[in-house]
Amino acid sequence: MKGYRTVRAASEIELVVQKSRFIGRCFPVTAEDEALAHLERIRKQHWDASHNCYAYVVREGGKARYSDDGEPGGTAGLPMMEVLKARELADLLVVATRYFGGVLLGAGGLVRAYSKTAAQAVNAAGAIDMIPSARYALRMSYPLWGRLESKVLGGEWGRVMPDAPQYAEDVTVEVVVPEDEGDAFVRAAIEASDGKVAPQAVGRSFAAWDAPAADDEMD
Repeated sequence: MKGYRTVRAASEIELVVQKSRFIGRCFPVTAEDEALAHLERIRKQHWDASHNCYAYVVREGGKARYSDDGEPGGTAGLPMMEVLKARELADLLVVATRYFGGVLLGAGGLVRAYSKTAAQAVNAAGAIDMIPSARYALRMSYPLWGRLESKVLGGEWGRVMPDAPQYAEDVTVEVVVPEDEGDAFVRAAIEASDGKVAPQAVGRSFAAWDAPAADDEMD
């Protein structure tokens, strides 16, 4: 599996450029139908807007689409798509709704306004890296859990994302570790438990880890 970068959550921002009101929205999506459903909802909500321009990239099917929605060609959807490409983002939709304020922005002004709207919406959504990760199950006695709890829940073994522990006859917990840190995690768990805990691999998936913040040159 190859990792990818997306956004954490939906976002909404607003800015005014030369009396035109721009509303930027960003959504995490995993399928084109999901992106189109968000877009249709926004079009209905803002039926009176001058334009509802968009750009989306969906890994499923390799879909990448954008629209100027009536703005001069290449001044809205394409600049928004360039923001997504520059940040190497996937599985997201960005929509920029414009209410015309009576002042013509010109081609360059439109490109800057739509780029800024997309960039700020993405910033507000928060970038995350979806990393190929391995899930491990740990089972241990209560006394041993007392020794190791801080290591498991405190992340001392690396970028570990714990599920809630299950308390029964013994304590069981599953942790998710980036695949390239899996061997080190297993060795650390065995060493810390004096060989009494042997993490069992129980699956692989993508897991979210924070991505470095992108500079917004449009601010």
